[in-house]
Order: sequence, then C-alpha cells, then structure tokens
Amino acid sequence: MTDCLFCKIVAKEIPASIVFESEDILCFEDIDPKAPVHILVIPKVHFEDVKDLALKNQDLAGLLLANAVKVAVQENLDKGFRIVFNTGSDAGQSVQHVHAHLLGGRSLTWPPG
Repeated sequence: MTDCLFCKIVAKEIPASIVFESEDILCFEDIDPKAPVHILVIPKVHFEDVKDLALKNQDLAGLLLANAVKVAVQENLDKGFRIVFNTGSDAGQSVQHVHAHLLGGRSLTWPPG
C-alpha cells in the first residue's frame, strides 16, 4: 500500500529508530511513547489490523507475537511488559497496518484507558 505510513517505514522511505528486524518483522520506537520503552512491532507485509492478520495468516501472527517477546527480552523488561493491539477506531487504532505496542520500563496501571 503506497499511502500506508508503516509500509513506507518498511520500504525505508521514512526513517525510524529500528530496534529489531528480521525477514518478516520490523520493530521500531514509537514517535509518541507512552512508556519509557514503547516499541511498535509490525509485519513487513500489510494487514489492516490484528483481526485481518489472524484470519489470513496465523503463522505470521504467531511470529509477530514471538518477536515482540524477543524484543522485550532484548530491552531487559524483566519486571514486566504489556503487548497491546488496537483494532479499529473505537480501540484507538490510528494507523491501518497491524501493529503491536510493546510497553514497559515502568509500572503500568490497569485498566489502561
């Protein structure tokens, strides 16, 4: 998708602070962090949201989650972390490319909002 912000980041058309990259997954720092560690974990292939991804490619969905945990370990989030998928406008999804928010580095409250 040529107008997708995250697809442009994957294509290196827009810079990002990348913390991990594999053949299928890209992880980069959120530009508006909500915690000391706030990393977005995305598949390089475009899917609109986590529902779209899970229904169409369960293997990639699992890989996305596994890599989010790998980055949590890499970032030394030993005291805890949160992985969040916002799906749809009511949930606060602002970029229509599936992405997990990896949050940590401080005590996180519940409920989130």
